[in-house]
This record gives sequence, structure tokens and C-alpha cells, in this order.
Amino acid sequence: MADGSANIDTLNATAQGRLKSFIERIDRLEEDRAAVTADLKAVYDEAKGEGFDAKILRKVIRLRKMDRAKRQEEEALIDLYLSAIGEAP
Repeated sequence: MADGSANIDTLNATAQGRLKSFIERIDRLEEDRAAVTADLKAVYDEAKGEGFDAKILRKVIRLRKMDRAKRQEEEALIDLYLSAIGEAP
């Protein structure tokens, strides 16, 4: 099937039904993702309207998701790399 020579006749009715089900579920999830993306943009825009920096908010969200030890390790490496190139951490 992967070589492109497959046609609808090679899929039995059960496989056709499963394929259609997968496609429909993916379509719904894509619509949900688009809605969530629009909602997130609206919240960031609202925060920006109140004087908050959206770029920094995104970084804070990313950092909060990280394990504390992993975050501290990353911060230490950033400081080390900055020091190595003569920049103050």
C-alpha cells in the first residue's frame, strides 16, 4: 500500500471504516487545536494590552514546565557560556 499502487478495492469495509474514523478524529482535533491557539493568542494579547511582555510570558510558561533541576542546570550552562565569551551573566 505504501508504494502508491493501492486502491480503494484493496481496503476491506472494516479498514475503510477505521480509516474514515481516524481522519474524522484528526480533523476534529485539528479544529480544537486551532480554537485553543486562538484562545491563547487572545490571552497573550490581553496581557500585552495591560503592559506585560508576551515574549517573557512565553518564557515563564516554558520555564515553569521544566523540572527545577533541569532548569537550574540550563541556567548554569548559560552563565558558563556567557562567561566563556566574555559576557556578564
